Amino acid sequence: MDSGGAQSHGAGDSSRWGVLRHKHFRTIWLAAFGSYVGTWFEFVALRWIISQETKSEAWLGYLAAAQLCPMLALGMLGGVIADSVNRRSLLIWTQAAMMVIALAMAGVVAAGAATPVVFLVLALLQGVVVAFNVPAWQVLTPRLVPKSDLTRAITLNGISFNMARVVGPAIGGVIMRAFRSPVTHSVGVASATVAASEFEGTSRGAAALLFFNAATFVVVMLAVLTTPDAPAPPEMRGMWRRPREVLTHAKNAVRWVWNNRGARALLLATVLFAVFATPIMQVMPLIVSEVYHRKEDSYGVLLAIMGFGAVTGGLAMKHLPKWYPMHHFIPLCVGVSGVLLFAFALVSDPVWGMLLMFGVGALWMWTWNSMAAAMQHLVPDAMRGRVSSVMSTIAMGLMPAGTFIAGFIGHAGERLLVASGRESLQSGTSTQLGLAGVSLPLVVAGIIMLTWRTPEVDGMQPGDPGYDRVPGLLRGLTARSHRPPRA
Repeated sequence: MDSGGAQSHGAGDSSRWGVLRHKHFRTIWLAAFGSYVGTWFEFVALRWIISQETKSEAWLGYLAAAQLCPMLALGMLGGVIADSVNRRSLLIWTQAAMMVIALAMAGVVAAGAATPVVFLVLALLQGVVVAFNVPAWQVLTPRLVPKSDLTRAITLNGISFNMARVVGPAIGGVIMRAFRSPVTHSVGVASATVAASEFEGTSRGAAALLFFNAATFVVVMLAVLTTPDAPAPPEMRGMWRRPREVLTHAKNAVRWVWNNRGARALLLATVLFAVFATPIMQVMPLIVSEVYHRKEDSYGVLLAIMGFGAVTGGLAMKHLPKWYPMHHFIPLCVGVSGVLLFAFALVSDPVWGMLLMFGVGALWMWTWNSMAAAMQHLVPDAMRGRVSSVMSTIAMGLMPAGTFIAGFIGHAGERLLVASGRESLQSGTSTQLGLAGVSLPLVVAGIIMLTWRTPEVDGMQPGDPGYDRVPGLLRGLTARSHRPPRA
């Protein structure tokens, strides 16, 4: 975004859907929706199987680490490669590699060879490929739509992803439940045999979900082939073959993010949200099975409700005041997300949990979408892939840390309760305590960022109209220095 004005997060009214008039963006958007559904199928299948086999937050953390930590090691290289090779070709190759890995996941489940360790190995391979796919995917949208439509396109991508979150987990949970063998109550049937039969049925449902996910990569590859060719900028072409220059360009991207006050604030907010908000996605199956005492279909429904909240939040963004700037809106979303997650962690009634999860989904959409749109407006086009990789590398690479922190807090809190005389704790107490513990930093961070604001997030500079760094929580909430004068 150009300096001198607060950007609008509403970004239009009915014209939000008008961005689909760009045919290449429309093709990718539709193909991506099917791929997102497959991604959520995989998410449900892997996490439910591992959570039921291990009953451990740690194993769910290991799975998240295997999928996301390769970004820490390879994310910057992926960003440089995205800027120095044909971006369309890179997308096709990485999509093909992820399809092979998805087929391997489906195959081991169908063959009955799936174990947590096998899943970790395949998830690690997937994470390596994702480190190169994400930067290429993030620079796709800016080259399919004009800059004036960029915020609308990013919002629409978020709505598509969360529409898939409504459809994918709900259908995925139902499919897994339908394939699960019915429990036999006949006399003489051992409970272990029943459990094995149920798990075998669940595995059949999981294999179906994973095979569908593999098929969606073909659709995405065909859609990418319809987009315009995307050769690397001449000054960056072939850069990945020169390691010293790769390191220099990667350092330049990190330096740009850190030295740009607005980009630095967005990076810190992204890291905070990635670490302390995302554990809910990893521990949710344990909340469902150990706190609510429900099955996989309820897990799918809870994820779907979160997605429905996100879709509703995305559609509602056009009703937010257009003058309310990002550097006020993002901290507000972070803080309120922490409050809702804390409340969700403490309730044991699934009805209340579903209501709160709807709100979490809406805030989730507003937070991620606003941070992504703000950064895309700030970054120069020549550095877009590298800066995107900086954000993805740090945020995605650190996401698993939140799950381990939640597990540590939960088990420490459980031990304290036992030591204080609470010897009969309900199942899932440690999971609830851990989730509550990691939500509190979001509340504190939201208050701090609203009190001491960073107008540079909106591309504003000292001397611009509305530039206001005077500390104050009330000033942050009302954004009165940006409110247009009444007629």
